Amino acid sequence: MDNQEYNSIVSFIWGIADDCLRDVYVRGKYRDVILPMTVIRRLDAMLEGTKKTVLTMKKQLDAAHIDNQWPALCNAAGQAFCNASPFLLKDLTSRGKKQTLEADFKAYLDGFSPNVQEILDKFEFRNQIRTMVDADILGAVIEKFTSPDINLSPKPGKLPGLDNHGMGTIFEELIRRFNEENNDGEHWTPRDVVELMADLAFYPVEDQIKDATYSCYEQRCLGLIQFKERYA
Repeated sequence: MDNQEYNSIVSFIWGIADDCLRDVYVRGKYRDVILPMTVIRRLDAMLEGTKKTVLTMKKQLDAAHIDNQWPALCNAAGQAFCNASPFLLKDLTSRGKKQTLEADFKAYLDGFSPNVQEILDKFEFRNQIRTMVDADILGAVIEKFTSPDINLSPKPGKLPGLDNHGMGTIFEELIRRFNEENNDGEHWTPRDVVELMADLAFYPVEDQIKDATYSCYEQRCLGLIQFKERYA
């Protein structure tokens, strides 16, 4: 995927904020909806192909009175995470009543495995649901993120698929834009820069080091980057 395609995806997501959140959120709060929804849609897209398998497995586990179902459900999903609710995100676009949409969306979020719940809790995303429901924009936000005009799935369709590196690059660019918009200069060091730093640190001495975990300190105090030495 080239830079034009990356920029097109970022611009589409950025446009969701202007189309749906304006007059409901101040610009500095757009990120409270857009960033978690971007993550949710990515996870949702990765689980679409195995949804029926996961629901079949859940029925079998319920019938067998199995309590700890997450390992089996994640295995059925073929991922380190899963969603055991009866919904995909696109299923919620047909909800006509705000109350029904709110209840089903909450059930959808509650259906994610514990590792995803931790992410949602850190975003504090559930705090935004009532605001979106009251303003009648939750359905519009979901519809935008599930639009055929954007593909956050790793599988190609109408549009090219998006691998993990590409998804990370897009997410980092969204963070950069939101921080720039809020006059906050702090944002993540792009992973391509991190990889370059790793290469510069280890290529000159690759024949002198053993397989281990090493730390590289970025001199501008952006952080301590740890990674697996790849060359031994």
